[in-house]
Amino acid sequence: MLKYILRRMGYSVFIIIGVVMMTFVLFRMGAGDPAAAALGKDARPQEIDSLRRKLGSDLPLFFGYLCRSEAYSSRILPQEVVFTRNFPDEGVVLRVKSNCRKREIEVNDASPELTVKLDDAEKVVLAEVFRRQKNPFNSQFIRTFSEIVSFKKSFPYVSFFDFGETLSTGEPIKDILKRCILPSLFLMLPIFAGEIFFGVLFALAAAAFRNTAIDKMLVLLSVAGMSVSYLVVIILSQWFLGYTLDLFPLWGYGTLRHLFLPVIVGVLCGIGANVRFFRTVFVDELKREYLRTAVSKGVSPFKVYAKHLLRNAGIQIITRASAGLPFLFTGSLLLESFFGIPGLGFAGVDALYNSDIQLLKAIVVLSALLFVTINLLADLAYAWADPRIRLE
Repeated sequence: MLKYILRRMGYSVFIIIGVVMMTFVLFRMGAGDPAAAALGKDARPQEIDSLRRKLGSDLPLFFGYLCRSEAYSSRILPQEVVFTRNFPDEGVVLRVKSNCRKREIEVNDASPELTVKLDDAEKVVLAEVFRRQKNPFNSQFIRTFSEIVSFKKSFPYVSFFDFGETLSTGEPIKDILKRCILPSLFLMLPIFAGEIFFGVLFALAAAAFRNTAIDKMLVLLSVAGMSVSYLVVIILSQWFLGYTLDLFPLWGYGTLRHLFLPVIVGVLCGIGANVRFFRTVFVDELKREYLRTAVSKGVSPFKVYAKHLLRNAGIQIITRASAGLPFLFTGSLLLESFFGIPGLGFAGVDALYNSDIQLLKAIVVLSALLFVTINLLADLAYAWADPRIRLE
């Protein structure tokens, strides 16, 4: 068992590395310049340059000696490129790409303006400004992994999941995750337990009375629940249960009463798919020879369903639960946004509105860790549910 757990943890490291690489591609290469997005159009060049250095978005993607700089602004004219200094910086390199050649000019003085002359046949394609760095391995790719694990000279010498600060408020991301994870757990765990419990209960009723009016009604309600949009259920429940009947508060987080309505909505929206899935599993299991033998021997229906059927269908129940649990964190995004619950989903929406790539990246990595952990726990639960399964 211990060897299996250690081996799975080793595999999980590669999964996390893959998630980090995908996150790097999406947020660094696909999302553009985070500094410019965070500061807006009216930001000064020195502010953009300072934030880029802080985030590491000025560094080369994988390897290189040149980092992006805003020390000079370029102005392209018909037969020349004029570079105007914004602020003093050492080791600045001006690069001009034309349709004929590429030139790099090292700036060693503090000239307020520099002009690069072009030949008659040349046409400027790109004008860029860089600064030199000594370590070519100091890149955005390496910086991304250092946010997961980094080494320090002082105790505790190793730091994990240090994503820095948010771009919008400057608050440490670790503090935000610690503050938001409890509201998400208080919302997610009751929804998860309710979906599984009522899904199994109604599926057992449908399987016990299969092909009768009770079975058909339960299947019909399940399909109807799966067909109705999550958003429609939220709005109707807020209007009817919260506003018209005034049974629950519509917004905020402070007491358990604030969680009742979003939990009810979450269970109602997720129970239909579970009833359909578990009913199919139970009906197939009831056709097995051992259950028909138990019924023919006069075993009570309670023992048939509670002892034999549920125990042998435990693998499918665990599989369904483990597959849905990680997505409840992201699935609670709508609930937290509409009910004002300050959880991870609410923080994710807020980060998306503010183009806060650092916080979004932290939530993505946290979701990946949750998914890997739950899959490991599911495999251990398989061995507990069925002693014939050996984890090797």
